[in-house]
Amino acid sequence: VEFFLYDTPKVLMLLVIVVFVVGVIRSFFTPERTRSMLAGKRESVGNVMAAMLGIVTPFCTCSAVPLFIGFVTAGVPLGVTFSFLVAAPMVNEIALVLLYGLFGWKTAAIYLGTGLLLAMVSGWIIGRFHMEGYLEDWVREIQGESGAEPEERALTWNDRIDSGLEAVRTIVGKVWLYVVLGIAVGAAIHGYVPEGFMASMMGKGAWWSVPLAVIIGVPMYSNAAGIIPVVHALLEKGAAMRTV
Repeated sequence: VEFFLYDTPKVLMLLVIVVFVVGVIRSFFTPERTRSMLAGKRESVGNVMAAMLGIVTPFCTCSAVPLFIGFVTAGVPLGVTFSFLVAAPMVNEIALVLLYGLFGWKTAAIYLGTGLLLAMVSGWIIGRFHMEGYLEDWVREIQGESGAEPEERALTWNDRIDSGLEAVRTIVGKVWLYVVLGIAVGAAIHGYVPEGFMASMMGKGAWWSVPLAVIIGVPMYSNAAGIIPVVHALLEKGAAMRTV
């Protein structure tokens, strides 16, 4: 009960603050502006920039197809495009701040660094295959027809603050229940699961725990913010950081 009552306001406060700040930051990165920033860049520079933009822009895996077409039609290389699409869902900015708040900067930095590295390397490898020739004809037709982008309306700071508040209403409104449920699960683990059990299943001595965690994690479509409190409880019960 103490774990639940202590963590719930702390995690929800972190969630509201980071979603608001990210909502304001995202108002600077429309799809058109993102495409223009990546178009015409050398591949090595483009991979790095695309991976970093993937963190702060409001796109997820569900946006992959329209984003892919838009980036290709703007002249963004395929490898750079994939660096962006890998980083966008992989590095969750809400999870990043929660990791920092609960576990410190080293854990948050490892999460951020490995996500960026995977996005950059995977995009660079895909770029080496030179797969532009495999684009479908209808994508090439769009590429040939693409014209000038319509002018964007200049946003005021009031508009950007409204964007942050809207992000809090929509995102926190959708995920708060999962976060509270995650804290409840974490509290149950904290209160009832013996430390020796977790140490034997997910501890440093269990060499198979990391690949098993990956296999279990792949089919799970769980909210990152809701999982962090569970991670917190597992660590306190003897699970290894690498596994959680």
